[in-house]
Formats: sequence, structure tokens, C-alpha cells
Amino acid sequence: MKNVRSSYLLWALVAILLVAFYTIDLDSGQASVFTMPDFSPTTEVEEADQQAVPSLKDLNDAIVNIAQEASPTVVTVTVTKTIERQNPLMRFFGNPQGEPERYQRQGLGSGVIVSQDGYILTNNHVVANADEVEIQFYNDERTTAEVVGTDPQTDIAVLKVDTDDLNVIQLGNSEQSRVGEMVLAIGSPLQADLAHSVSKGIVSAKNRNIGILAEQGGYERFIQTDAAINPGNSGGALVNMDGELIGINTAIASRSGGNDGIGFAVPINIAKSVMESIIEHGRVVRAYLGISTGGEVDATMAKALDLDKPYGVIVGSVSEDGPAEEAGLQEDDVIQAIDGEPIRSWPAFRTAIGTASPGDEVELTISRDGDTRDITITLGEMPEEMMAQQNRPTNDQSMDDQLGFSVRELTSDIARQLQLDPGQQGVVVTEVTDGSAAQRQGLQRGDVITEVGRNNPVSSVAEFREAISEIAEEEDGVVLLRILRQGNRQYIAFEL
Repeated sequence: MKNVRSSYLLWALVAILLVAFYTIDLDSGQASVFTMPDFSPTTEVEEADQQAVPSLKDLNDAIVNIAQEASPTVVTVTVTKTIERQNPLMRFFGNPQGEPERYQRQGLGSGVIVSQDGYILTNNHVVANADEVEIQFYNDERTTAEVVGTDPQTDIAVLKVDTDDLNVIQLGNSEQSRVGEMVLAIGSPLQADLAHSVSKGIVSAKNRNIGILAEQGGYERFIQTDAAINPGNSGGALVNMDGELIGINTAIASRSGGNDGIGFAVPINIAKSVMESIIEHGRVVRAYLGISTGGEVDATMAKALDLDKPYGVIVGSVSEDGPAEEAGLQEDDVIQAIDGEPIRSWPAFRTAIGTASPGDEVELTISRDGDTRDITITLGEMPEEMMAQQNRPTNDQSMDDQLGFSVRELTSDIARQLQLDPGQQGVVVTEVTDGSAAQRQGLQRGDVITEVGRNNPVSSVAEFREAISEIAEEEDGVVLLRILRQGNRQYIAFEL
């Protein structure tokens, strides 16, 4: 009995030390003219490290409690878009350049209430080009929402509703999330009737860069989870066992188009930073270092440069009068760590800078002429012309609307997830619009398009779009796709 009491005292002491360790001092000696919205949560879930779980039933009850508290903070997002499409029958009536056909298309996603002022976080791809956004709450009440701002480069959007007595979730710290910890995914998978579905899993990896935002020069540090995520879950909540929001569910890696146990969420630290920038400035303000890449360091490069660590990025050029130049960073320096964290790739380093805030200080560990040193740099604000260039709209979305589906590059990582040869060429289908001609003919999410037309292979999104553009100019406008699905090759044809 004495040993049992000693064990309880020891655990109590550990709990006290943990609470003390994770206490954050939010007091500031500086006042701000701008007042941020009220992010006070209405959910009250006892922290996991303060809950005794002597039985499986108690563990189950704890998870049930978290789901009950978090679910009312998640909403269903229904968007309406106006799509223009040239009617192929017009050519039979002597007017091939007639007025395009217009129709309404609805999309489904999820969102999370994060402020008592009515702010909701969701994905940019859920509300992009929407004419109207409708929110359905946990109690089935509905209201329209304003799109306050979007950020395609992190796939985050901020909505606002004029509604009182909102259920607000507690924001967590995604940097403290651990691989292996249990999480819940909450959202509206597949259809509105399945709103507020809850699935359980773990954080299976962190800091994933999977390339889905590469076309828009995006920033990726996804949390990976095996909690079931399906189409419609986009914009929903990834919640930890403290009942805190740690991620915005965004994407899945799938062979079937549904859940295969690999989902990705934007870390809440990134989403919150984007949201606060949009609310405060009306746009996203990004940090700026002022360098370009001269390559990545692998084992071979490390041997060639006589480096003792096989990772890092090489500085290709340093912008004049930028933060990097002012701090003394030079061309051909090898940056091997940022704030003590090893740099495994250029996209990872670029994301670390691009998701920071202007004025933040970062410590870079660099190798120069055989010597290792640390340089502290105060990040600047990305120039407006660079922001404009990154955010310049393209015709890709209108082409996707016309086709009824969207594609992305088939990377070696995606090929591996689809159990394909790493050298497989083609583009992978990421979304298929319900009711589109492509869907009616059988095209599915996860299909790999290897050819457009006969004997016309495509190996990139650019080649695919060029081939589709040529077909759109033809009189018949019929698209023939050769696809690869679960190791089987087949053809799909439909009219534009």
C-alpha cells in the first residue's frame, strides 16, 4: 500500500511539472491598436494528462466526451458556383461560337468555428470561386457566410457568419502534437446527410510535403493521420485528446478515391497565422528571407562539399538589401538547420520561412568554407510584387470546371502510395465533379491519366492541359483518356 501511495505521489508530481512546463506567458508589454476577434472557446474538455484512465470503459467515455464537446463546433459548408460550358449542339445550328451554357454546381465541405465573433476556418479549395456559401450548424440551422479571405498557398480560407451563441473550439499547438497520439477527425464526408461524422486514429507523421500545392507555389507541413477522411471532410477538424483543434483536414492519398488510411491536415499554427493576417490586414502577409536555392544536399553532395551532415540547402543567390544580405548570408553558404531543426529539403525550408511572420527572428546554422556558424536573421515582409506574382490567377480553374475534374502531378511519392512503379508517367485525378460527363463515363479520383487521345502520352499537368486545349479547339470536342486504375489500363471518352 505504501508503494501505491508513493506511485500516486510520483505521478502527481510529474503532472504538476508537466503543467508548469507547458504554461505559456501571454503577457506583453506592447499594446496593439488592432483588436483580434474573441477566440475564447466554449468547449470544456479535461486535458488528457489530467485524466485517470483505469479501464477501457473510462478511455471510451473520455473519447465520447471529446467528440460530444467538439462536434458542435464543426459546420457543414455548401457552396454554389456558376459554371460556363460551350454547348456542343450549337455547331449543328450554325452558331459554333454561340453563348455558353450556364449551370449551377454545388460542392460540399466542412468548417470549424474558431471565434465567438463568427469566424470559421475551412479550406480554400472548398470555397474557391463560390457565388454563395451556406453554413449548416450542428443544430441544423442554416445561414449564409461571407468569404473574408483565402490563401491558396496554404489552402486555408476564412469565413464569417453573423450568428450569436456559437460553439467555439479550443485552438491547440500543432507543434506539440506527437506522432502516435490519438486524434479525432470531424466533418461531413461524402454528403450532407453524414454531417458531423467522427472517426478516430492517430497522428501517423508530421511535416509532410506531398506536393498538392506545388502549382501555386504553396507551403506544406501537413499533419498525416489514419483517422478516416473522405471527400467532404475538407475543412473539418482534427482534434487531439485534450479536445483542441490541431489541424484543418485537407487531403487524402487514395487509390480508390475514398479513405485508405492516409489523410493530411494543415497544422493549426499555420492556419491560425493565415487567419489572423487576413483578419488584421485583409490579406496574407508573409515573411521574407531574400535568397534563392542553389540545390539540396544529399549524401553525394555532402561528400563533394566535405560536409559531415548529409542534409541542408545551398544558397544560390542573395537578394540585394534583403534580410539575408543584411545578416551576412552569402552565395554558396549551406544552410543546414533553422532554429536547431535540420533542413531536409528546399520546400521544407521555404515553408518554414513562408509560414513565419515578418519581424520574427530565426537562427540559421550554416556551413561556409569548412566552418560551421550560426546567423540570426530578422525576417522581413515579402514585397507586394512577389506576393502578386505568386497569387496571379490562372485559367486552370476554368479548365477544371469545363472538364468536371482536376489533376495534379504524379510524383514518385504518390506513385508509391498508389502502388505504381516510381517511374510511372502521367497525371493523377484529384477531384471529380458529381454529375459531370467525366464522372458519368466512369472517371474516378485516384485514376492516373497516361494518354490524352491515341498515342499522345502526358507526363505533366502542363502537357495534359495543352492536350485538352487542343481538343477544345476541335469541332467535335471529344476527349479520349487512357487511364491506369489499380494496375489495369482502360479508355474513357466524353464530350467537352
